[in-house]
Amino acid sequence: MKKNIGNALALYPTPLVVVGAMVEGKPNWLLVGHVGIIGHDHVMVSLASAHYTNKGIKANQKLSINIVDEALLAKADHSGCVSGSKEDKSTLFDYTVDEAGVPMISQAPVTMVCSVEDIYSTPGFESFICTIDATYAEEGVLSGDGKIDYRALKPVLFEMPTYEYLRTGDIIGKCMSLGREQAK
Repeated sequence: MKKNIGNALALYPTPLVVVGAMVEGKPNWLLVGHVGIIGHDHVMVSLASAHYTNKGIKANQKLSINIVDEALLAKADHSGCVSGSKEDKSTLFDYTVDEAGVPMISQAPVTMVCSVEDIYSTPGFESFICTIDATYAEEGVLSGDGKIDYRALKPVLFEMPTYEYLRTGDIIGKCMSLGREQAK
């Protein structure tokens, strides 16, 4: 029998990312575990309202979403341990700035540059609804047909409420084929 555990958010784990934004003319980086897909070309980044990064996102209406792999994890974790209002995090990562002025982590295997379309506020949070303007991927994480190969990328996953990082696992089946096999 299932037990009611309240209104627990049970959609974890999610990919761990570092969001980049220009704040007062400098890149600022923030570890984020609250990201979501809201369409084939839209994503949502939800941040606590008090985050310093929000200031830059609202001012510029742009941000980058940098996927974290294990090689990037220690620095990524640090970006979530301190506020940009107390520590200059602009040099934490090697970075490039795209033509729209968005900072992107050079070591991140995949980066999405996004434009903010809307901000949805809930108590204590600002959720940035974004259009994906461009996605940059290292060649080593691309399949032969130019798509992201998550077996090669191996993004770190964030799990809550334990606040633990997880490795991606094994392939257990092909989407839209297991149900067909069962129907036979």
